[in-house]
Amino acid sequence: MIGIKKLTYSEQVAEYIKRLILEGELSPGDQVKEVVLSKTLGISRAPIREAMQMLSREGLICFEPQKGKYVAALTAKQIEDSYFTGGVLEAAAVTQAISLYSDEDLSNLKEVVEGMRQIAETGENEKSLAELDNAFHNILFSRINNELLIELCRRSCQGISKFLLYRYWVNLFTPQEVYERHNLIFEALESKKSSRLEKAIRKHYIDSGKRMARHGVDRQE
Repeated sequence: MIGIKKLTYSEQVAEYIKRLILEGELSPGDQVKEVVLSKTLGISRAPIREAMQMLSREGLICFEPQKGKYVAALTAKQIEDSYFTGGVLEAAAVTQAISLYSDEDLSNLKEVVEGMRQIAETGENEKSLAELDNAFHNILFSRINNELLIELCRRSCQGISKFLLYRYWVNLFTPQEVYERHNLIFEALESKKSSRLEKAIRKHYIDSGKRMARHGVDRQE
């Protein structure tokens, strides 16, 4: 079974399916068959069924009577809309919390951005940029004292669009662009200027949405 600690079977299966999506083994629109997973992983179908339900709630798996379960697929407009909405929400949330970020928070953000800069300079370990991006936004979320807003932020551009972003990361942005985009947000937060920060975050998401839209199902050949 998959070597992930402290997870139930269903959670391990969910992580396994996510990894298949990230690595390109499963693409938007592809069927995900319980019987195949059961045989591959050597477990019963019960935890697989639970995993499917979990991924459905996350927007990664869809179900249709005639088609069965399949990896969610979004149109270009749906992708752009999800990122635009995510940008509006995260910008509002982080700006509202601007006075709550400590020197330690800023130091941690700077360390993440510095990691991006080093990758941009060396061209090495580019795949870790996705992890650094996730760490960067997690730090931003850490001072938002509104659980509902955090949930809405994450939900708006999670699901398949977020996974495709990580999957196609190196083709969407150069490492230098990744560094510069995040550094703009960091510098805006460091300046404590709300309007500058809100503008930087919203632009960040709009740009991501536009580039991600290239991978919408209606843009595929």
